[in-house]
Amino acid sequence: MSCVFCGGNVVAKKATFIYEHGEQLLVIRGVPAEVCTTCGERTYSPEITDEIMKFAKQRFQPIKLIEVPVFDYGHKVATAV
Repeated sequence: MSCVFCGGNVVAKKATFIYEHGEQLLVIRGVPAEVCTTCGERTYSPEITDEIMKFAKQRFQPIKLIEVPVFDYGHKVATAV
């Protein structure tokens, strides 16, 4: 199988799926995917995508909470001197 974006080789792997909805960011690790060995593009089967979307709409207890800094590309970021 070839990557639809770059034509690279695609292999079955576990990947991290990141989903943003409004102010909520959902990170799901260990998701079965087809991953391009050249560009890293991830493709999920329709069945996995349906499962993830159902998961995203439910309120599960996360296994871990992390703090993520958020930057806006349109604003200059002050640098420490």
